[in-house]
Amino acid sequence: MLKDSVSRFMTLQHPYSRKVRRLKQSLLTHFHVSENTFMVVLAVIVGLLAGLGNFAFRKTIDLIHFVVVEQGQVLLNIDPEHWSSERLLLFIFPAIGGLLVVPLWYFFGKDLKGGFAGFLVKVNLRGAKLPFRPVFTRGFGAAITLGTGGSAGQEGPIAVIGGTIGSQFGKLFKMGGDHIKVLVACGAAAGVAATFNAPLAGVFFAAEIVLLSSFELASFTSIVIASGMATVVSRALLGNEAELAAPAYLLQSHWELLLYLLLGLIIGLLASGFIDLHFRIKDLIDGVRLPKLSKPVLGGLLVGLIGIGLPQVYGNGYEFMSTVLAGQQPLLLLLALILVKAVATSITLNSGLPGGMFAPCLYLGAVIGGAFGLLCVQLFPEAGLAPGAYALVGMGAFLSAATHAPMTSIFLLFEITDSYEVIIPIMLACVIGTSIARHFKKESLETAELVREGIDLEAGKERNIMKALRVDEVMSTEVETVPENMTLGQFARFTASTRHTNFPLVNGRGELTGIISVQDFMGVVFEPELMDLVVVKELATLDVITAHANEDLDITMRKIGYRNIEQLPVVERTNHRKLIGIISRRDMVSAYNRALMARTLGDEDD
Repeated sequence: MLKDSVSRFMTLQHPYSRKVRRLKQSLLTHFHVSENTFMVVLAVIVGLLAGLGNFAFRKTIDLIHFVVVEQGQVLLNIDPEHWSSERLLLFIFPAIGGLLVVPLWYFFGKDLKGGFAGFLVKVNLRGAKLPFRPVFTRGFGAAITLGTGGSAGQEGPIAVIGGTIGSQFGKLFKMGGDHIKVLVACGAAAGVAATFNAPLAGVFFAAEIVLLSSFELASFTSIVIASGMATVVSRALLGNEAELAAPAYLLQSHWELLLYLLLGLIIGLLASGFIDLHFRIKDLIDGVRLPKLSKPVLGGLLVGLIGIGLPQVYGNGYEFMSTVLAGQQPLLLLLALILVKAVATSITLNSGLPGGMFAPCLYLGAVIGGAFGLLCVQLFPEAGLAPGAYALVGMGAFLSAATHAPMTSIFLLFEITDSYEVIIPIMLACVIGTSIARHFKKESLETAELVREGIDLEAGKERNIMKALRVDEVMSTEVETVPENMTLGQFARFTASTRHTNFPLVNGRGELTGIISVQDFMGVVFEPELMDLVVVKELATLDVITAHANEDLDITMRKIGYRNIEQLPVVERTNHRKLIGIISRRDMVSAYNRALMARTLGDEDD
């Protein structure tokens, strides 16, 4: 298996790769271009292509919506604005979307797995070398989901599309992992910037969410340029209008800031509740004993049934959000949508329908803030409050609390409104909301999914490899033990015939009672009169640090480092004296190196 992987790795180093590397080097030398300048040039190209990718993605969504939903409504004589017997057929469109996604799962299931969380893993832990095919397969799947009414967002998929474009350029020019990672961030920033016509929000999206706030000034420059170029392309092709239409923001009075603080508190609580709800629904869907390929159809059907009564849950919801920002929706509808939209989104994404979480978070924040604003108007009728203003701030605060990305949210709202007055309210609401959400849920929506799988993005590649390996995969079950009543003389003769330096002590029943090392013995080795009088238990460590078979190597390595020892006895979790194996530092390092090589070769195969 390893031999085959190495062969495949070697075949990748074909003459074309060397030609590309030589071409890059000759360009840098001939034009006296520095590495940073070359990165800027690539950032311009990535930004332009990501802007075009955003345009193509949005037009694909529109086309699918026209063919499936609009033509279907005409064919079935459905008027979604008025109640009728035909309106009951609305459920069919998201179900059709689920049915259309099934062939993608069947033929390209690997491309659809992981979603945006999987994208973050590849960027931060696996060298940012992304395969190209998911640009089409996953992008088309997300377009089907959104075009047929699935409750999801388009920002996650377009960020992946842009990031993959950046990765392809990095791989083409055989760049190092850090440079490829920056190009991926350039593409992701460009995709989000083009979607919202908001270049600053794209920059901070890449910095906070994609790069986990670990970036340098040189990379920041490239990301800014890529984000700006994508915005230029988007404005040229789609006009200078933002995806969300927000009215001018005005702060009526400084005492209103107290209400925004309260709104931030409420949103922090609800955002943490949404994260919990999302994964409860995921576990519920995963536990349903049905063929995996049937679940997208089932998810689409359930969302379709929800939408019969509340069609506002369909799609990315931008059009409806614009009416909420204008203060045109009733209180009861907004209160109902807080729960219903959250459930519809979780069903959509957890059933296997591709899509993003960005737009649903904005939607939930808008309806929460809108409902809060209407309640405040009723409580303070003379204050001249605008419910739409609270919907606007709520939108950014919920996004911040759910994704733990306050800067992205603040600048997104600033660019949507083009108003400095919104800065203080949104800063207060975002900081309070994010702090409350972090208190109850340490991880964001995306990273929580990874933590459930044992992946900690902030821990880095090394720790995550160690976390993925278990003690029972590495330990040796052939353990050289020493009876606790062995004399020092016997122990001296025993150590001369073995290569180990640490030995578990056992009693007559074979139970672990201590551990002794050669270093413990060295202090008395020059006192011959003690060799047949003292037993090893008197020199041994009786407070033994042990490992368990189902522990990961990250935990075990930290136990070894705590006492700076070479081996740990492995015992049963229910009986700490029953010895089942032993694990050494050398075993763990070897297992790590094997796993690292396998993962590297797997990334090259992608």
